[in-house]
Amino acid sequence: MTQVRERADFESTLALARHEFDQIRELAYRTFGLELKPGKEELVASRLGRLVRQGGFGTFQEYYRHVITEPTGQSLAAMVDALATNHTSFLREPEHFQFLRTQVAPWLATRDVVEVWCAACSTGEEAWTLAIVLNDVVGEGRVRIIASDISRKALTFAERAVYSLERCESLPSVWLSSYFTAEGCRPKSVRVSDRIRSQVTFRRINLIQQIRRRREFPVIFCRNVMIYFDQSTQVRVVKQLAECLETGGYLFVGHAESLARISHGLEYVRPTVYRKPQKRGDKWK
Repeated sequence: MTQVRERADFESTLALARHEFDQIRELAYRTFGLELKPGKEELVASRLGRLVRQGGFGTFQEYYRHVITEPTGQSLAAMVDALATNHTSFLREPEHFQFLRTQVAPWLATRDVVEVWCAACSTGEEAWTLAIVLNDVVGEGRVRIIASDISRKALTFAERAVYSLERCESLPSVWLSSYFTAEGCRPKSVRVSDRIRSQVTFRRINLIQQIRRRREFPVIFCRNVMIYFDQSTQVRVVKQLAECLETGGYLFVGHAESLARISHGLEYVRPTVYRKPQKRGDKWK
C-alpha cells in the first residue's frame, strides 16, 4: 500500500519546468521537426511521464540528459514515439482516393509496376487504402507501396496489419470480404490479406533528414504531418518530396495543409493536390 501511495504521489507531483520544456522542445524540433509551441507543456509531461517513471528518473531534466547521452539512440526513438501523433483511419479524406482512382490511376494503368510512396503512414491505414484502390484500378500484382514513418511503434503496428472491426467501419463491405481475413472464430478484428501485405514495404524515414537513396515516384502521399512543422521546415520537406517526384507526378497533402505560403516548384492542381511540371532546360516550365 505504501509503494502504491508513493507512486501516486510521485505521479501527481512530477512537473515539467519551463527550462525542461524548452530543452525537450528544442530536441524534438532539431531531431524530427516537431514544433512544440508554448502551451504544450501539459501534453509533453503527459506523454513523456511514463518514460520518466519507467527509467527511474527523478525529474524531466535527468530524463533529458539520458536521452541526449544514451549511445544507441533507442531512448531518443522512444521519445519520438511518445511525442508523435499517430492519428489516422481508413479512407481518411476520401476525395483524395477518388481523385487517385479517376484522374491519376488511368495515367499509371499502362505501367508494368505502379510504385507509390506513402510518406507518413502512421499505423498503416493509409498505405493499405492506397494499395486497395490501386489494385481495384490497375490490377493486382502490379502495385508496390513504400510506406514510411518516423515512429517505430507506429510502423510495428502497421506491419502487423491487424485492425479492430470498429476501425474498419468506414470500409466498403466488398473490401472487407476481398482484402481482409477475420481473426478468430468470433472475430473482433481483421487482418489485411497476404496478397495486399506483400505489396507494401515499411521503412523508418525522418522527413527532415536528407534521403540518401533517393528515388522518383509518380505519386507521393504526405498528409497531415506538415501541420506539425514550422514554415522553414515545411520548405525543406516539400523540396525533398518534390525531388522524389517524377516529372508529372502528384503530391497529396492533408486537407488542413496548404503549400500556398511556402516556396516550391510544383503546380497547383486542386486544393491539397500538386503536380511536378515539365522542365525546360534547368528551369521549371
